[in-house]
Amino acid sequence: MERPGPSGVTGSDASGPDPQLAVTMGFTGFGKKARTFDLEAMFEQTRRTAVERSRKTLEAREKEEEMNREKELRRQSEDLEPTSSSSNVARDCSKSSSRDTSSSESETSSESSDDELIGPPLPLKMAEEPVNHMEEDILGPLPPPLGEDVEDDDDDDDDDSEEEENPVQKIPDSHEITLKHGTKTVSALGLDPSGARLVTGGYDYDVKFWDFAGMDASFKAFRSLQPCECHQIKSLQYSNTGDMILVVSGSSQAKVIDRDGFEVMECIKGDQYIVDMANTKGHTAMLHTGSWHPKIKGEFVTCSNDATVRTWEVENPKKQKSVFKPRTMQGKKVIPTTCTYSRDGNLIAAACQNGSIQIWDRNLTVHPKFHYKQAHDPGTDTSCVTFSYDGNVLASRGGDDTLKLWDIRQFNKPLFSASGLPTMFPMTDCCFSPDDKLIVTGTSVQRGCGSGKLVFFERRTFQRVYEIDITDASVVRCLWHPKLNQIMVGTGNGLAKVYYDPNKSQRGAKLCVVKTQRKAKQAETLTQDYIITPHALPMFREPRQRSTRKQLEKDRLDPLKSHKPEPPVAGPGRGGRVGTHGGTLSSYIVKNIALDKTDDSNPREAILRHAKAAEDNPYWVSPAYSKTQPKTMFAQVESDDEEAKNEPEWKKRKI
Repeated sequence: MERPGPSGVTGSDASGPDPQLAVTMGFTGFGKKARTFDLEAMFEQTRRTAVERSRKTLEAREKEEEMNREKELRRQSEDLEPTSSSSNVARDCSKSSSRDTSSSESETSSESSDDELIGPPLPLKMAEEPVNHMEEDILGPLPPPLGEDVEDDDDDDDDDSEEEENPVQKIPDSHEITLKHGTKTVSALGLDPSGARLVTGGYDYDVKFWDFAGMDASFKAFRSLQPCECHQIKSLQYSNTGDMILVVSGSSQAKVIDRDGFEVMECIKGDQYIVDMANTKGHTAMLHTGSWHPKIKGEFVTCSNDATVRTWEVENPKKQKSVFKPRTMQGKKVIPTTCTYSRDGNLIAAACQNGSIQIWDRNLTVHPKFHYKQAHDPGTDTSCVTFSYDGNVLASRGGDDTLKLWDIRQFNKPLFSASGLPTMFPMTDCCFSPDDKLIVTGTSVQRGCGSGKLVFFERRTFQRVYEIDITDASVVRCLWHPKLNQIMVGTGNGLAKVYYDPNKSQRGAKLCVVKTQRKAKQAETLTQDYIITPHALPMFREPRQRSTRKQLEKDRLDPLKSHKPEPPVAGPGRGGRVGTHGGTLSSYIVKNIALDKTDDSNPREAILRHAKAAEDNPYWVSPAYSKTQPKTMFAQVESDDEEAKNEPEWKKRKI
């Protein structure tokens, strides 16, 4: 017996689709046979389509090349024109015949294959395109279309021409502007990531802010301050977000200020009486330099004369984050003179006074990952270490008048070394060009013995390819901004110079050069100097200022004028003040008797004034001693004439 279906219909009756059941179930194709797909056939068809497209692209390329050859032949010789044209015609005919045969074969093959294919119908374009069985062996990604291929070829040619171009031509030194910082050495330079503001610091303790967009041709700083009081500024650097500036001075405490110069945080000073510097919360000796982390916001590193390199966080100024202690090969302390982060922030490099360069993993503070003990001469202060933009090369500027290049992947010997670069400052630095093809550093000179230079070395060969005479003083700081493509230089005579090229550089100094210097106001030019005489007649005195705001501000600073009057004391008195009505007997006596100084007469006369009444009417003391007390006798006051008469003769003779 046959089993009934879901609708009560037996198997013989359910051979065809039931329209009532299809409506009930909601399937439009209910009861139809499912279509099967042959994946191998689909892949085969896709491969054939790719081969056909490749063939068409290759033919188009060949045709274009032939047309170019024809043009060249026509230009070279008119005699060869008929032969070349006939050959081209024959070649075209042969190509057309080959195409016809291939297309006919492909059509027959496609017709035969279409009968065997099982699966979804092919798109219209794929079904109409012929397939060439002779080129089935060509496999791989599809070549780009003809137009894109030509553009790529042009780009490749441009890249080759750029590589062949001399990197010296990219140096922006055609124009320069000079910023007057002061009279002493500009020992620190900092430029924010956008290139809008420049900050300079020097031996005169000042930090000055320069805004390229707000300056005119007068080139004046819009703010000047002394964040570290009487300590020389050694390093200035903007954070990677541009909202904070790291200030490293000759003190033991680094500071972080915002874009407007207000203090954000100050690192704590450590305990100098603790032997192990890892147990203190901060540096205990003079700082050398500092650097922001390139990726993590609010983290920076500093090095000091206490033989430590410490990392900090802006949110936690009361204690450092980690401590790195450089050591010699014998395990003794050694002072780091400079430090920096790698471009990815995973490594911290420091150069020490014994000539070594030590590199730590940022998360491992015990042992350095790389240690080269004789990078520079011992006893000389290596003034700068910096990483290239690709992160594989380290450049070091030594106090032994050398510049060396290191590969951190093979940190056993320097790649290149250049000598004859005198330096007399502990912060002479070096930097890489934005394209990583050049290395820049400055040279120092004695006063009156030449001019300081900015020297350029090619990274690939380390040849001295270019140099710029800056001024008749040493070149201390140099900075090549990658976005602006401008070079900032700090000199030993208080100048900060900016080199740029109108065609190669962007914004920066170009913004303030085009602005004319602001003219003085007419009222200021007509004013005359007054001779101020404090005791002059009222008619010659200057009129009083209409606005009293400045005078009120001065009065506020005066402790006497700004003192609030004290209210009267109510009650017995407090704070050393006596009450008004005298709440106690002592206060009454002090108020009315002890402080009463109205009697200014002679005290002797005041006592003798009551002598007659006391003698005539004794009441208190005299009656008790009336029998035993002798008679009181008061001395008489003599005049000057009587005293002169009574003087002895020997005094008169002596006079």
